[in-house]
Amino acid sequence: MLQISVEQLKKFLVDEKIVSKKDFEKTLEESKRSNQPFIDLLIAKGLLSSEYYLELVSKYYNIPLARIAKGDLDQKAISLIPERIAREKKVIAFALEKEGILDVAMADPTDLELIEFLEKYTGKKIRPFLATEKQIESAFAYYGQKMADFYQKVIKENIKKSRYLEGRAEELAKEVSIIDLFNNIVSFAISSNASDIHIEPLEKEILIRFRIDGILRRVLTLPKEILPPLVARIKILSNLKIDVHQSPQDGRFRFKTIGGVVVDLRVSIMPVYYGEKVVMRLLPAAMKPLSLKELGMYKDHIEITERNIRKPWGIILVCGPTGCGKTTTLYSILNLLNRPEVNIVTIEDPIEYEIPYINQSQINPQAGLTFASGLRSILRQDPDIILVGEIRDKETAEIAVQAALTGHLVLSSLHTNDAPGAIFRLIDLGIEPFLIAASLNTVIAQRLVRKICLNCIYSYQVKEFEKQAIKRQLLDELVLEKNISLPKILFRGKGCPFCGFTGYKSRVGIFEIMEMDENLRTLVSSGKATLTDVKKYNNQKGVITMFQDGLRKANLSLTTLEEVLRVIKQ
Repeated sequence: MLQISVEQLKKFLVDEKIVSKKDFEKTLEESKRSNQPFIDLLIAKGLLSSEYYLELVSKYYNIPLARIAKGDLDQKAISLIPERIAREKKVIAFALEKEGILDVAMADPTDLELIEFLEKYTGKKIRPFLATEKQIESAFAYYGQKMADFYQKVIKENIKKSRYLEGRAEELAKEVSIIDLFNNIVSFAISSNASDIHIEPLEKEILIRFRIDGILRRVLTLPKEILPPLVARIKILSNLKIDVHQSPQDGRFRFKTIGGVVVDLRVSIMPVYYGEKVVMRLLPAAMKPLSLKELGMYKDHIEITERNIRKPWGIILVCGPTGCGKTTTLYSILNLLNRPEVNIVTIEDPIEYEIPYINQSQINPQAGLTFASGLRSILRQDPDIILVGEIRDKETAEIAVQAALTGHLVLSSLHTNDAPGAIFRLIDLGIEPFLIAASLNTVIAQRLVRKICLNCIYSYQVKEFEKQAIKRQLLDELVLEKNISLPKILFRGKGCPFCGFTGYKSRVGIFEIMEMDENLRTLVSSGKATLTDVKKYNNQKGVITMFQDGLRKANLSLTTLEEVLRVIKQ
């Protein structure tokens, strides 16, 4: 996207007192040291919002913003620029005016050479609009759906021919390029912001589904004959054995779209009843740092988190089920702690995102590198801050506790339902209560809820059964009666093309943060405390549960009550 020079940016932000001079210069210095984009760091630190910066660039260059949404694209307009060119040039045509003017969203609307090329190619007068590369990439999902429909139609037509040409079904299926088909599926998934691709063999067909915003969505079906060459293509890319069909295999490869977006795909192949099922997890090769605010934390939670990560020693745990964003939260904390004067070392399974100037290691059980053995080795690397991807066993838990008690800040994750549950999970692993009380600083429990689509949001009066559901959940969490506040108006999404007619678009975190104070340490170290005792103490202290945090986000139209209740039950 277009950039504003540091000097001009300083005038806009510092002189207008949007960012303090101290914060501006400190972030600029950090940007030079870590080789991370200055704007990304300003946004990650919560000093500047991405929306404000985009508005700033628009005003500075006097170029209007493109308000593009996948469902708002003019089909005639988008068809004027083929997908290959659109991805390569990072543009998307979104409207065709009556005067023959083609409105085009561009990452760099000042590129006169590109505008001239598009005018010659389309035969239209081009009116450029400013958009981020992410916005443009999201709009490419239109091409993906169009191509998915095309492949589905062509392959089925080829298979239909096989009825008259007995024995040639598989040969005819291969007439469609498997490489192009696979590339299209992955590009479509990237454009749709999918986190996983599922390729599932059924009795007579293949089902392809994407996990978008935590929910699996059916994308297309293909004839069964296409499965062997498609799986073989994935195995080749992942350096797996193509002649092994009865054993699970895991691999990884890097994929680059025509537009230059790079994604790592973690591949798992599992034999099932009707063939081999493939699941691919999409991991951005370069992750931009997220601020705690961007994760979904409000001011009270941010203050508790920042206060505790500044402590020189102790354990900070992030808890929740698989896929609830624990790794993203841990990486956001690491980004805040990443300074020249500290040595940060990690042991992960796997390394999902590369972070500059942090020493990251990946476990390798076949070579004897486990979380426990890796953590022992890390302690000999003179670390200040240690990240252990997950505490899974007694040995890892014991070493983490000892590291925290000997002057290290330890970050890790646990699979528990809520924050108080982390204490008793550690006890189950064999850690003495007095050691937990002495070493644990903070527990962050979280879930991810889908956000209401802003294109089709509407409000409604809360019904009686919804009020009762809220009351039951709060009482189940032992929340005091005086802390119960029932909303009168809530929000939903009607469903539109932009959100795939789900009413939701993107996700945000809901959190419960338990800070260990002296009273709680005394309660835990006694060894007699129960889960109910800890919950009661937290409620008396005013700790906000995940459901309460979700409820206040529902009140502010970020998500729905149904969505909060759904994830809380996970």
